[in-house]
Amino acid sequence: MAKKRIRIDMEDSDGARYDIKIEGNVTREKILKIFELMDLMNIEEEQETIKMDSVGGKIWHIVDTFFPMGKYTSTNILEKYEDEYNEPVKLSIISTYLSRFSTKGKIGRARTGREWTYQTIKLSQKQK
Repeated sequence: MAKKRIRIDMEDSDGARYDIKIEGNVTREKILKIFELMDLMNIEEEQETIKMDSVGGKIWHIVDTFFPMGKYTSTNILEKYEDEYNEPVKLSIISTYLSRFSTKGKIGRARTGREWTYQTIKLSQKQK
């Protein structure tokens, strides 16, 4: 089994930069601990402005609004997109954008049989 390697580069609101590298046996629990550390340090992800006039913005709106929890496929997004915006879009375009969102760390992506399944990644804020 190949060694897993994850690198996280962050910058807080004061301009301090953080570079975290994890190699070897990377588990979900270890990644969650890093997110907890980010929460303790009050590092929040930048909120990107969503342009609803772009296809990518519309796809992200569908993902964020209708699939905030649980797993979904590109076909699920395609059906909801066509219902919501009443315009056709190719499945390959949906798949491309979901892949990009996965690369940016907005959603998780896993191979399930012959298709990819996705799941939205949310950082929860603790109530004080």
